[in-house]
Amino acid sequence: MTFDPARFSSDLPVGRRSVLGTLGLAGLALAASASPAKAFFIRSTPASVDLADLPPEWVKSQGAMLPEYAKYLASLKLTRVTPRQVIDAHAKQHGGVWNSLPPKALWKYMGPTLKVVDRIGAELDLPAKEIVSVYRSPAYNARCRGAKSNSWHRSNVAADVRFAVRPSTVTSLARKLRGQGVFAGGVGGYGGFTHVDTRGTNVDW
Repeated sequence: MTFDPARFSSDLPVGRRSVLGTLGLAGLALAASASPAKAFFIRSTPASVDLADLPPEWVKSQGAMLPEYAKYLASLKLTRVTPRQVIDAHAKQHGGVWNSLPPKALWKYMGPTLKVVDRIGAELDLPAKEIVSVYRSPAYNARCRGAKSNSWHRSNVAADVRFAVRPSTVTSLARKLRGQGVFAGGVGGYGGFTHVDTRGTNVDW
């Protein structure tokens, strides 16, 4: 089963809940030597989210949405996944095409999936090693080898993740948690990572 943008645009599957929170912005002084991109982040993002050293071209293209999305991710209060790991998964390019942050209307759909990844980390007693992929823009997705045009990554409900254990261990644990009713969605095992999504129906590959 794959994502149909036309059907998905209105409602989440039954049982999905968005995670909302508020987080105060820290007022930090701007160092004289800071680059324009770094200066922007120091003024505009929560102190707990370090967004320095991201690709300047990508930073400029995201504009004000970047600190807003960092604030949203921080509000999820994850313990095994950092906001920076999630943002790094967006700041990539394939075939000369940069990925982007998801449209704001889709932000809330990633919360439940990241909560599942966070729970996997808690069960393993490990932090996530890398968030390989989350949202993919249509143009970027089209240049990812093996990606389907209606991938669930385009709906912002899917995450590919690595922990410092064998991917098969992560995949098995994700399916175990799903069997316990922690979430409903897809779990895919790959040689280097595990795919987890919260589409609302259970699928394995």
